[in-house]
Amino acid sequence: MNAMMPVVFNHDLTGPEAWTRATLGTDDWLVTLSAAAREEVLRVVETLRRQPVPLLALRPDSYEMPHCRAAMAAASERIKSGVRFALVRGLPIERMSDDEGRALFWMLSAMIMRPVAQKLDGTIIYDVHDTGMKPLPGSGVRPDKSNVNLLFHNDNAYNQVMPEVVGLLCIRPAVSGGLSRAMSFATAHNALRARYPNLLPRLYAPFIFDRQREHRPEEAPTFEAPVFTAGVDSVSARLGLHQVKNGYAMTNTPMDEATAAAIAAVEEVFRDPSLQTEFMMEPGDMQFAANREVGHSRTEFQDAEEPAQKRLLIRLWLRDEGVPGYLG
Repeated sequence: MNAMMPVVFNHDLTGPEAWTRATLGTDDWLVTLSAAAREEVLRVVETLRRQPVPLLALRPDSYEMPHCRAAMAAASERIKSGVRFALVRGLPIERMSDDEGRALFWMLSAMIMRPVAQKLDGTIIYDVHDTGMKPLPGSGVRPDKSNVNLLFHNDNAYNQVMPEVVGLLCIRPAVSGGLSRAMSFATAHNALRARYPNLLPRLYAPFIFDRQREHRPEEAPTFEAPVFTAGVDSVSARLGLHQVKNGYAMTNTPMDEATAAAIAAVEEVFRDPSLQTEFMMEPGDMQFAANREVGHSRTEFQDAEEPAQKRLLIRLWLRDEGVPGYLG
């Protein structure tokens, strides 16, 4: 083999991570906080009201929360060696303020892994909501700051160092829409290998990504990387078709036939409902996904008119490797 040719994983991927809608059971991904865990949360909220502590100073062991720790351990097991995502249900968000919800989400998430920066400026806890701005090529506006239909993706695919786990807390859902979806990259890879074996090697070669203006002034506004990278017995992915299409537009680079066909194949596979699951996040739900192994998306949504009632999710990126800065 030519030394410059990418290594392509050319076998079916198996194991719990290669799930489909038909094989996925609710217990594979759902963890519900017990009454004892919810009581622990509310005791911490009351303590913080009496003795406020800045969010970034809070640690997983700041308070005794054994029942919460057990629930997050169950979620972590699903993320790391199970189906690679989990939904933790039952945070009593209705009995706390938005900021108190952020603080508890921060502590519970840190029981899984270390939170890291989500922007070059060091932003580490990030609000996902519609700002009314449009995610145009080169604008730096991320699609999660709009109400548009989000294509399947993994977070920060356009940066050299990606988060290991992405966490989302639902504080308020939309009036309508905003359905969450998840799909295994192992399952997608199997489907691409079966349906488009001639296009799979192109997905192991670089694509141009828009870096969303998250780069130093002297650096290029685009980044090149493959969609799939082969491991010994697994694959990891960086999927950001919105950023890829913007990257080619920003650099005035026409897509050749193989590139356009590979993107179309990925879009077709990720439209297949039999390969994905979907769920509506409720207030207090916390979603966690192994970012390099599970893609996620959500449908377009309609927001409330009153600002205080608009859809609001809080996002954390988790990663134990490297330093906690955006560039890792």
